[in-house]
Order: sequence, then structure tokens, then C-alpha cells
Amino acid sequence: MARTAPRHLTDDELATVDRYWRAANYLAVGQIYLTGNPLLTEPLRPEHVKPRLLGHWGTSPGLNLVYAHLNRVIRARDLDAIHITGPGHGGPATLACCWLDGSYSDVHPDIPRDGEGMRRLFRQFSFPGGVPSHVAPQTPGSIHEGGELGYSLSHAYGAAFDNPGLLVAAIVGDGEAETGPLATGWHGNKFLDPVHDGAVLPVLHLNGYKIANPAVLARLDDGELDHLLRGYGHEPRYVGGDDPAAVHDALAAALDDCLDRIAQIQRAARGGDSSGRPRWPMIVLRTPKGWTGPAEVDGKPVENTWRAHQVPLSRVRDNPEHLAQLEAWLRSYRPEELFDERGRPVAGLLGQVPHGDRRLGSNPHANGGRLLRALPVPDVRRYAVEVPEPGGTLHEPTKILGEVLRDVMDATADRRDFRLFGPDETASNRLSAVFRASGKNWQEHRLATDEDLSRDGRVVEMLSEHNCQGWLEGYLLTGRHGLFASYEAFIHIVTSMANQHAKWLQVSRELPWRMPVSSLNYLLTSHVWRQDHNGFSHQDPGFIDHIVNKDPATIRVYLPPDTNCLLAVAAETLDTRDLINVVAAGKQPTFDWLGIEDAVNHVERGVSVWDWAGTDTGREPQVVLAAAGDVPTMEIMAAASLLRAHLPDLAVRVVNVVDLMRLMPRESHPRGLSDPSFDALFTTSAPVIFAYHGYPWLIHRLTYSRHNHGNLHVRGYKERGTTTTPFDMVVLNDMDRYRLVMDVIDRTPSLASRAIAVRQAMEEKRNKHRAYVREHGEDMPEVRDWSWANPLG
Repeated sequence: MARTAPRHLTDDELATVDRYWRAANYLAVGQIYLTGNPLLTEPLRPEHVKPRLLGHWGTSPGLNLVYAHLNRVIRARDLDAIHITGPGHGGPATLACCWLDGSYSDVHPDIPRDGEGMRRLFRQFSFPGGVPSHVAPQTPGSIHEGGELGYSLSHAYGAAFDNPGLLVAAIVGDGEAETGPLATGWHGNKFLDPVHDGAVLPVLHLNGYKIANPAVLARLDDGELDHLLRGYGHEPRYVGGDDPAAVHDALAAALDDCLDRIAQIQRAARGGDSSGRPRWPMIVLRTPKGWTGPAEVDGKPVENTWRAHQVPLSRVRDNPEHLAQLEAWLRSYRPEELFDERGRPVAGLLGQVPHGDRRLGSNPHANGGRLLRALPVPDVRRYAVEVPEPGGTLHEPTKILGEVLRDVMDATADRRDFRLFGPDETASNRLSAVFRASGKNWQEHRLATDEDLSRDGRVVEMLSEHNCQGWLEGYLLTGRHGLFASYEAFIHIVTSMANQHAKWLQVSRELPWRMPVSSLNYLLTSHVWRQDHNGFSHQDPGFIDHIVNKDPATIRVYLPPDTNCLLAVAAETLDTRDLINVVAAGKQPTFDWLGIEDAVNHVERGVSVWDWAGTDTGREPQVVLAAAGDVPTMEIMAAASLLRAHLPDLAVRVVNVVDLMRLMPRESHPRGLSDPSFDALFTTSAPVIFAYHGYPWLIHRLTYSRHNHGNLHVRGYKERGTTTTPFDMVVLNDMDRYRLVMDVIDRTPSLASRAIAVRQAMEEKRNKHRAYVREHGEDMPEVRDWSWANPLG
């Protein structure tokens, strides 16, 4: 490591950071290849090598390099910092570094920081019963799953929001830099308030290649890349090369320069300088793919090519030449200088490692439950709407919810640990009341015509669902609370992100050292049944179908039928832990069915018989009308009123489902109903006509094992939509009140002959509707003016 022109690091500092880097590289290689002989105390033999070689070497040297240098500046400056590993499958590097600094053994005491612990560290990697090849919940210091690319920057900015003392170093891989979410993730700097927020330091790691192709940004010429990054609002510092001493020195200088600039920006802003949005620094790091690995294998170049991406030597157990190359590769790091005879890191190797919670693997922000405080959710009874009689009044549910969220914003104004995220739809979704407590975050210049913008706003809107989701995840995983409100049809954009977060929560729950974090709450509004004005493209309720595939202990789905039930659902969900709560609720005027106490009880039960709506009092029901969702509830109630008028002797039970998971058996979901409870509600023999908010087959799937499933008939959305009237939407999908009455007649044996006239009248109503809406452009008066209190309009 001799140098001819020292510039930034002293010789001792350089030697220390290089020792750490070499040790981390050695441990990364060992994890990919070895099950035994971790310290190479004997010649390497095939039986020391794993039978299946799984892992990714190519990105590991660069990740280890950044980690080693972050150690130095954290210790030197007493920084409160976390890091995010964006490159996919970078697990060997981060695990190696956490083991070296001791944070891994702190939470995994069965893997101590010695020779035996090193052997176990190696063996467990990508091994049955072990740990994944990417950074995962088992990796201390992480809030970012490495299995899917594109979210490193959005997670980083979410972590920095309302964390004024925190630095988040986000290592962006050149492969993930090609994804759409990462491309919009660069805009997080436009929402970073240097007064109330921390700082994000992006490190764009250009090692040239993905699995089998060059990386786009790595092939741009320097000028074009510089224009791109400056266009995103950053001031890049460039570091590159393949000489370790020169790269160490240049990276140390760049890091110190960036941190000085960040401190300067924050001092100026916190001292009252409001001259405009700052241009934050970042680092562009160019190093070879698979740096320090085999230069050539089987006559083909490997280092600095795509062949270094995964396992450079693939036949170590049956190819003596590969085995010899692996041993030479491992010994090139000089492990005898790095570990003592017991396998412990030598003292000089740890000279720049921070202590305690300042270690990257131990920072409490990366285990956010350690910092989490209960959310001050007010008593929702204060916001309840009066319900003199069921179905006699209408309110906009999300508008009333907005008042609750406003007061949560007020109550957390000093704490700054609650945010509302959404893609430019807070006002559209009727949540505007929150603007009386917090403006919309905006760091750019403002015009006189702008409304509700503020530099310190905690309502964050950007027309990128990926960013909204990633910001919220980063915010939650670092110990705060939040809500993501979106049009229902477009929440699908983040389906894969929700999938990753659900898996993160599922694994975290099994780790005793991972403290519970606040739940990820979705409010899906502007939903399928009230997108008649926007048309077919805006009509899709399928996010629920995806989310119920996840671990039952992790997910909840709520379909409140009215305003008071939405308030009760908010009270139940906002301060929960380690869940994904999906709430589908309308923003348009909706009938009020339940007073607040009845609503609270209904949500607590999850599913209830509405005795006042049925006609089965004191007798066995001949048919059950069930609903889940606000529009389905209205149509079921309208069908019930038609049955009262036309078939008054029919014993009808009305059941409303607000917690969808109650339909599952208790053995399959912690919220599920026992079979006796389900049978008491839905009977074991009566036909059940079920109007559901989403795709009908989901209800069949949730209830397939129930005793009365054979008599269950579900109506819901079946991909029939257009720009039309609200009632025509339900008619197009056969979920209208007239169709539901026809279903009752068709499926109740005693009505087959005596109710034929009623059925015919219902069919005529549907035909009349079709003609009316096409002539007048609005729904028939008897539909438009219908209410439970006045069913004739």
C-alpha cells in the first residue's frame, strides 16, 4: 500500500481502512464458497467447499469499500448514520462488515466473532436453514431488502425525513439505476428540508456490468453522466480506479468533502437562510466488477467483466485448477495479518470502527421499533356523524377521516413522526383538512397562485407511487408512523413493493431483536365503483387480491360501509404494529348506516348481522344477503328494501362484513371466524347472496372450506366498465339491486314459481335503466333518490 503522493489519509489511516476492506473481502469470498477451514489453517480441499455455490461476488468489493470508509467518518465525526445497500444480492459484503464490527454477533450470539463464528458465518450463507444471499431483515443495520432493485433512494429519503441528525448513505447500483423507481428516486432531494430532515448521501457505484450486460450509466461518457446527475440537482464528486491506495485516498477525500458540504447546508438553513433548495453532494464511485477477484478463469477474463457478477469459479469441488485458484484468491488477502490464531479480528483492523450504537449494524434507526412512540390517535367518537336513522343521511367518509388525520398531524407537530404520502391526490381524495395542520412539502420556489405549499410540510405528494411507497417504508422502518392514500386502481403500481415489505415484516417478526414497527397503512379511495367519470382505465379493485396472498399474520383488509365505520377502522389500524392494513373506502357521499358506538362494535366484530335491516327476527332465515364494501352495502340494502316490498313474507337476514379476513377459518388467519361462528352468521343451508367490492372469486377462495360454501353466490366487479353513471357501473357488473333480487328468487327454492312476477319486474327495471341512462345521461330518479329511510325516492 505504498504511495508516492499522499493527499488525504495518513499512512496509518490508509493501512487501517485497507485492512478492514481486505478482511471484509476475505469474509465475502468465504461465505460464497466455504463450509470449513475458514482461516486456511490447512490446504484447501474439495470437502471444505459448499456443494452448491450461490451468491454474488461482483458487487461485494465496492460495498465493502464504502462500508469501511463510512466507519472512518462516523467515528471521526461522531455521526449518527445508517447505510442502504441498493445493489442486488450484496449480502456477503454487508454480513461480512457487520460480523467484523461485532454488531452481527450482538444479535446472533451463536455466531461469535472468532474462528468458529467465522465458520458458521460462512456455512449459513445461501445454505438451507441459513440466510439469503441478499441483505435481508436478518442483516443488522439494514432497512432495505436487496431482493428487488430500485428502491434504495426512496427508502433513504424516507429514513431521512424528520430525522435532522441522521445521515443516510445510499449505495446505488448501476444495474438498479436503470429501473423506473430509481430514476424517480433521485427527485427525493426536492422534498428534503435541510432544517427538519437529515441528509442523504447517494453513492452511485459504477462497476460496469449487470448479470450479463453492460450497465447503461457506466457506459455514459463522463460529460453526459455529469449533466444527468447535475440535472437531478446533485453536485457529484468522482472517485475511480483500480489501485487500492489511490482509491482509498480519493474516496476518503470525497467523503469528507461531501460531509463538510452537508454540514454547511444544514447550518445555513437552520440559521435562517431560506435562499432556495440546496444542491446536495453525491459520490460517483467507479471500481472494477469483482475487484481483487480472479483476473481470468479458464482462459476468459473475469475481473472487470460481467463474469464476475456471481460465482467466478464455479467448479471448485471437481476442478483442481479452480480449487487452486480459489485458495490463491483467499490467500491474496493475507488473512494471517487480519485475524489472530483464534480467528478474531486483530486490534489494528478495528481501529476505525465506531462503538456501540454508532456502528452501522447497531444504529437504532435501522431497527426503528427501538425508537417508536405510540401515535396519539384521538377518540374518533369526537368526529362521528349523527345517524338519526339508518340510511337517512349521507357524508363523504374520507372527508371526515381528514379531520382525524389533521388532528394527528397537530398532535405530532413537535414530534414530527407522522406523515401522509400520496401521488398528488390528497385534495382529490377529500383529505384537505390536513392542510390546516401541515402544508405540502415543497422545496422549490413558489408562485402566488400556489396553495398549501411549505418547506416543512409533512404531507408529501409526488406523482410516483413508487416514491410514495418507498418514502413511507423508509419512514416506518426508522421508527415513525404514516399513511399512503391512493386511487385504488393505481396502487397496483407498487404491488411488488408491498410484496417485499410484507416479506420483510414476516421475517422480522421471527427475529427477537427486531422490534415491532408501525404498520403500513393504505387508504384506497376513488375506488372502482365511483370511477364512472374516469372510466374503465380507473376501475380495478385487484390490489386486495394480491395482498391477501401474503402471510396471514401480516395483512388486514377493511371495507367500511359508511363514515362512522371508517372512523372506527382508523382507530383500530393507525397505531398497530408490523401489519399491512388495506382500507378501501369511498370519497363520494355515502349513506350513513351506523351510529358511532354501533360502528365501533361492528369493526371490533368484523362482521355483523344487521337485525334492523332483515326480516328474519325470530325465525330461520330463508336467504342471507351479505355485503362487503360501501357500494355493495348500498345495493344489498336496496335489494332488501325491494324484498320487503315485493316478498314481505320472506325471511331475509342481512350481514355486513367490514373485516374481510373474518371470512377465513380461524386456523388460516388470526382474525378468522371459527366454523360455528361463521355458520351462526351465514347458516349451513340457506342461499347466501354476497355483494363484494372486488373480484367475486376472492370471496369464494376465502370461504371455500365453509359448510355453506355450496350455497354461496357472489356478485362483484368482473371487468365491465366504462365512463357512465354510478348505477350503470353496478348494472354492467351484475351487482345492482334488481339483479340481486333476481338472484334471491333464482336460488331460493320456495320462490321459484310464486315469485316469477317479481323477477320479471326486476328484469324490466334493468331494461328501463339501460334505456334511461342512454337517453338522459343520469340514473333513474328511483335510483338516484333512493334511501333506506325513503325507498320509493
